[in-house]
Amino acid sequence: MQQIQLAQPGGLENLKLTEVEVPTLSDHQVLVRVQASSLNYHDLLVALGKIPTDNNRVPLSDCGGEIVDIGNAVSKWKIGDQVMSSCFPNWLDGQPRPELLSFIGDHQDGYACEYIAIAETALTATPKGWTALQAATLPCAGLTVWRALIDEGNLQPGESVLVQGTGGVSIFALQLAKAMGAKVIATSSSDAKLDQLRALGADHLINYRTQPQWGKAVLAATDNQGVDHVIEVGGGDTFGESVRAAKMGGHIALIGVLSGPTVNEILLPRIFMKQMRISGIGMGNQRSQQAMIDYLDQSDIRPVISHSFELASLAEAFQLQIDNHHFGKIAIQVAE
Repeated sequence: MQQIQLAQPGGLENLKLTEVEVPTLSDHQVLVRVQASSLNYHDLLVALGKIPTDNNRVPLSDCGGEIVDIGNAVSKWKIGDQVMSSCFPNWLDGQPRPELLSFIGDHQDGYACEYIAIAETALTATPKGWTALQAATLPCAGLTVWRALIDEGNLQPGESVLVQGTGGVSIFALQLAKAMGAKVIATSSSDAKLDQLRALGADHLINYRTQPQWGKAVLAATDNQGVDHVIEVGGGDTFGESVRAAKMGGHIALIGVLSGPTVNEILLPRIFMKQMRISGIGMGNQRSQQAMIDYLDQSDIRPVISHSFELASLAEAFQLQIDNHHFGKIAIQVAE
């Protein structure tokens, strides 16, 4: 079979397409034919060597695929089942603990391959009616949003949500928030992308390039109240404005660091005077993933996928991600 391996010290030029044997199974493993994956910012950091990993690591944490063989002791699955990955295959339930947070595609080989042998407990079923390509957008971005808005945020109809930019997390957050009856304020530096956000249902749009203090624009759009929830993916350069934009008693879900990992200046009293809550969100456990799937089974939400690449073109896909030419998710089609 074919797989992509990342040679140390990382970098897109060190992503190599290789031929290896199809893995054999232990008693409690299943063999998954990987049909699709999708790119996340974490995957990009691994590929660029910003998150060190073992030499010849197989990257990518997302998967939609089909079980084609099962180990002798497997009871959860049967051949032909459609499944999707869990980014933390060992975190099944409860609160996070260090020993549970072995990230696939980072601490262990991921899904940039045609077949993978993995523990039967490391997978969930895909939502009903979803293709493998669609399901492959959910394990990282989708679950992160679910945990941010539902598990930690307890999102209610009529509340307001601020999303930043047009990556996979922000787009799914917009879709889920609207489906739950919330109002959405969306930001982007591109007027063309703002038009796309409007088409997806965003209620108010802000160009953060022309309005660098966009937190003030959020306040103006909410009668100076602020929003109930902020999906914070920017990090260092956006966190201060997110604090400004959140309402008293609001919730900031801190998810990404696209603009940098450190905050240069922030008025700390603004956080406690507003009585706000900040949640650090890094995906979720498998029980939360199953709850998300149960909801999507009854929903007409479908992911926004702007580009699709073959496995052999993984480096090209990452370059498009770096150039920020996508809207929503970038998919990797491995097999039909």
